[in-house]
Amino acid sequence: MTDARGAEGAETRPHLWVRSEQRSHEERVGLTPSGARSLLKNGTRVTVEASSVRALPISGYVDAGCEIAEENSWPTAPTDAFIFGLKELPDDGTPLVHRHIMFGHAYKGQPAGRLLLDRFAAGNGLLLDLEYLVNEQGRRVAAFGYWAGFAGAALAFHAWIDQTRGSIASPVQRFADRAALVNELRGAWTGEPPTAIVIGAGGRVGAGAGDFCEAVGIPVTRWDMAETAHGGPFPEVLAHDLLLNCILAQPGCPVFVEADTIEPASADRNLRVIGDIACDPSSDFSPIKVYDEVTSWEQPARRVCDSPPLDVVAIDNLPSLLPIESSEDFAAQLLPYLADLGADSTGVWARAQAMFHRHAVPS
Repeated sequence: MTDARGAEGAETRPHLWVRSEQRSHEERVGLTPSGARSLLKNGTRVTVEASSVRALPISGYVDAGCEIAEENSWPTAPTDAFIFGLKELPDDGTPLVHRHIMFGHAYKGQPAGRLLLDRFAAGNGLLLDLEYLVNEQGRRVAAFGYWAGFAGAALAFHAWIDQTRGSIASPVQRFADRAALVNELRGAWTGEPPTAIVIGAGGRVGAGAGDFCEAVGIPVTRWDMAETAHGGPFPEVLAHDLLLNCILAQPGCPVFVEADTIEPASADRNLRVIGDIACDPSSDFSPIKVYDEVTSWEQPARRVCDSPPLDVVAIDNLPSLLPIESSEDFAAQLLPYLADLGADSTGVWARAQAMFHRHAVPS
């Protein structure tokens, strides 16, 4: 991957700076201590910020031999460092001068995405978007998708249970592991389970959603490209209690729930909870048209219709419900590519850089 920062006098080995996440309820990390040790042996310089929120303790990184920096000190990191985080940066409008590895959510017409790209343009920085680290076939090389699906299905079930009891979904919190999550929700409902339809069942996200449903005894209908190829409408969706959308918003994506689904209210609609696991409501290509804002850990569900009730769960950092397992899985997938950071002129990093330049024209 070519970059002007390889000029004479700059340090030749890549410098990976792992920042602490600054978003609430975000405890994940994209590099484990064992992964850091591997990178150090490979010649990569690794700095890890101390963190008051990270699920993996800093002691593991110390033992691995990483340099330790103060929490949230990345703005003063050397300009040749790759700043590595997962979720969004503080929205303070400051120019971004570094090369950032993160989920940018900036290439699908999102309003906040344009502001982020303008910050990179102002600082002459670079976004290497984790969503667009793809192989030659266009498939992502590392993803949290399975855990997003697993946690998203769990929260949809949680919302359905609370709705059935006459309320709206109560706040949620992280779990120690998947067994703890399954056991809590399995014990919270002993009656007849809801029915669920998973759209995108053939992918990582859909696999996780389907696995959760099976773990708690929810009958699940699995749809993938063959079932959605006709483009709609999809009355079968309204016949299920839960819809678990696992398909990313992108051009050509069919609409599974139209805006007029809830207006006027239809007594024939069985659908009670939508788990929009892909969660991209501000995109023009969103396949769920009955809401336009993400939900939160404090308020996991948004009621979009009262009679009969319909709740939408759309949390955009679902894998953080299981931060240790999801971090370890994602970090293992990404590690081989981090080893090529700074030396990749044709592979995944080069493709991510090209994607940035394709979208980074200032507004």
